[in-house]
Formats: sequence, structure tokens, C-alpha cells
Amino acid sequence: MSTDTIIAETRHWVDTFVIGLNLCPFARREVDRDRLRILVTEADSALALASVLEQELDAIRDDAAIGTTLIVHPKALADFGAYLDFLAVADQVLVEKELEGDIQIASFHPDYQFAGTRPDDLSNFTNRSPYPMLHLIREADVEQAALRHPDVQGIPARNIALMNELGLEKLNTLRKG
Repeated sequence: MSTDTIIAETRHWVDTFVIGLNLCPFARREVDRDRLRILVTEADSALALASVLEQELDAIRDDAAIGTTLIVHPKALADFGAYLDFLAVADQVLVEKELEGDIQIASFHPDYQFAGTRPDDLSNFTNRSPYPMLHLIREADVEQAALRHPDVQGIPARNIALMNELGLEKLNTLRKG
């Protein structure tokens, strides 16, 4: 699959699912301000992905024009268990780069499953994406957006209720386009 196709599918997911359903009420502002970077990597292993993550953390640290980055890695960590294991590595990279507290990493995967849920639980769709990806977010931006939101604590419950209301067929249609 071409990089352009992967970017288009990821962008469609952001526009129709993340923003369209308002799953992340902070995302629209970054997209409207053209501060979303979608980086598709050819990394095909955890080690190669860690290297890409290090480079992108440097880029986001050094370039204020990058508000948030989606590192899309379709060739690495397709297995959700391996992906979860990698998140500990990603957090360690943040610590090593001394960016803990400045940048946070959110996780999205086609097979995302929250602890304590069944694979078919619709709540898992809040973090299901067309490809495995890491979302790098500036914490200062999240804090500013949270100040403008009337009910930050209620976002997860609202999103889960919405997933259940929409149902599996509609969610699959929206997520994959």
C-alpha cells in the first residue's frame, strides 16, 4: 500500500471519526490550524520504530509549527500485544529525551482493547485506528484545550456511550471509510 493511500485513510479517520464524532474535542483546533503531522514510517520492527520515535520527538521539540504528530507504522507491531509491549519502550524514550511532562504519547491500533474488556466491546473503538500508530501530543496544548472544555472528565464516558449508540456496523464504516 502506498504512503499516499495510508495518509489519506488516516486523514479520513481523523476527519470522520476523531473529529466528526468529536471523540477528541481538542483535535479540530490542531487540524484547522494545520498543526497535525502524519508521518508514515517504513519501520518494520520495534527497534526501527524506536529510532523513528526518537527522531520525531526531536522534530516536535524543535519545531513549534508541529502541534501534534501521528506516527503511522503499518509494517511494525501489527500484533496488539507486541504493540502494548512497545508502549513501555516509547515511554522510556520520552524519559531518555527528557520530554516527559512536555510530550505525551497516546496509543491507537486497529485491534485496540482496553484491559478488562472483550475484543468485541464497542468501547474499544475509541482507540481503534486504520493502522497502528503513536500520537505525540504537546502537553501544554492539551492543558490549554482542557481549560476551554466544559467537562474534560466526562469525555471518556461520553465517547463510550456514543460507541454503543452507533453500533458495530456504523463504527466499522466510519473507521475504515
